[in-house]
Amino acid sequence: TKEKLNIYQAMKKKLLMQGTALILLEAQAATGFIIDPVKNQKFYVNEAVKAGIVGPELHEKLLSAEKAVTGYKDPYSGNTVSVFEAMKKGLILREHGIRILEAQVATGGIIDPVHSHRVPVEVAYQRGYFDEDMSKILSDPRSQEH
Repeated sequence: TKEKLNIYQAMKKKLLMQGTALILLEAQAATGFIIDPVKNQKFYVNEAVKAGIVGPELHEKLLSAEKAVTGYKDPYSGNTVSVFEAMKKGLILREHGIRILEAQVATGGIIDPVHSHRVPVEVAYQRGYFDEDMSKILSDPRSQEH
């Protein structure tokens, strides 16, 4: 059919595997919004759940991905930290962090949650947002296994 579906609907209709749908939705959340192509609108994660764009079972995972934009709260210092800092401190899994950062790179650059703007990978590296290893992974994701 030519029916337009959002990612969650496609998953529910078994057109997308659940893991694939989650990766796509996390990538969207990591850029700041969940997109509904049916209504042609962008939603914050909480709004997307309320509007039924995504199911409540994905709420926590998508909120975690959305923190890539808003920043992660360091439970020890209370400070807001970036995705990479959250990975280093063990607040998120490395694989999850890499996926989030790759999604940001693909959509315009690394998001600095403290200053709320995007910067290219090279600039983020120069500013010390992440180490050389991560810079290589993000500059050419095919160059290394995660």
